[in-house]
Amino acid sequence: MPKITYKTQDDKTHIIDVQNGLTVMEGAIQNGIPGIDADCGGGMSCATCHVYVNEEWLDKLPAKEDGEEDMLDMAFEPKKNSRLSCQLIVSDILDGLVVNIPSKQG
Repeated sequence: MPKITYKTQDDKTHIIDVQNGLTVMEGAIQNGIPGIDADCGGGMSCATCHVYVNEEWLDKLPAKEDGEEDMLDMAFEPKKNSRLSCQLIVSDILDGLVVNIPSKQG
């Protein structure tokens, strides 16, 4: 299983095995990672699963769809490397992915 690293605002690092086919958000929720609220349950109708993806991973991720861009506009302090973790489907290619959780969610 791919390992995903979640870094929280309290400087804690959580390295979690996430099953292929799940989203980065689902991996966080199933493992009790603080800071990812996922209010809409992954329906891309909120921005409460917002994460910052480490720069070296951006080229390995699928491009943002228009709907994701729209939701990120409502996120707390969006940046160039902002993504909705509900839109990042885990696969072997993402083994080692590092995401940073914002200080708060939208």
